[in-house]
Amino acid sequence: MSDSDVVKPANFNKGKSSSSTGLKDQIGDAGAEMKQRAGEALQASTDMARDKFGEAADAAKNVASGTVDQIQERAREQQQTGADFIERLAGNFRQAAGAFETDVPFAARGINSAADYVEEAAAKVRDGSFRDLVDGATDFAKRQPAAFLGLSVLAGFAAVRFLAGC
Repeated sequence: MSDSDVVKPANFNKGKSSSSTGLKDQIGDAGAEMKQRAGEALQASTDMARDKFGEAADAAKNVASGTVDQIQERAREQQQTGADFIERLAGNFRQAAGAFETDVPFAARGINSAADYVEEAAAKVRDGSFRDLVDGATDFAKRQPAAFLGLSVLAGFAAVRFLAGC
């Protein structure tokens, strides 16, 4: 075996040229530029997504607001219709009280008291909240349980009459 047959290990660090260092710097610079551009693209995408989500949220708010307005208007209409029905019911109570006036004046007073309450309830339904109406009914039932019972019976009859007429 001769010396020419022996393979000598290559020494890559030994004769390093300036061109390989320049290539390494260029690759590093290109990587840094790609990283910067990727960051800018990500930021632009994030900004665009934020804008689009904001527009979608605004559109959803507008639709919801319109729907809420429609629901509130319908509820006000139903509230007025309910108040009108309750006022007619109070009138029916007063007619019933008139029928009892001569024979059973005690019952007539109770029915008139119930009619007063029903008229107040109609005003609360027309102008107030449902919670006010429930509180008033509870207070009336505690103050005058007999009148409340009579009112409940008459309301039942009126409801049957109303539903039979539909």
